[in-house]
Amino acid sequence: MRYAMGGGLTAEDHDCRERVRREVAHLFERGESNRQVAAGLRVSERSVERWRRVWKAVGWRGPTSRCRLDEEQLLALEAEVDRGPAAHGWVDQRWTSAQVRELIIRMFGVEYSVPGVWLLLCRREAWPRVER
Repeated sequence: MRYAMGGGLTAEDHDCRERVRREVAHLFERGESNRQVAAGLRVSERSVERWRRVWKAVGWRGPTSRCRLDEEQLLALEAEVDRGPAAHGWVDQRWTSAQVRELIIRMFGVEYSVPGVWLLLCRREAWPRVER
């Protein structure tokens, strides 16, 4: 799984990770040691050390990005991607992230960045290869 990009996580899993992150930030603010945090959360001290370095460098930034499309919308998008670019007015037969971005905007009115579309597509293994 590619946790850094959120791949494979359900909304419930994502919320659970976010609760843990908030708890860790709270414990750091209270001055808890790495050992105490690790024992309380049942994780390795090495992980806590890494989290503390990030927390000191950038603080807690709030939730990581979450997919803005629900499962029904993702299935509808997948069906349209399967139809191919020509069915949507593009002359070539190979999807690009920019084209999929435009399709998402047309279908759902939701805006993603081109790299965000790439990450979204990486999460969905069943989709055809899209050129970055």
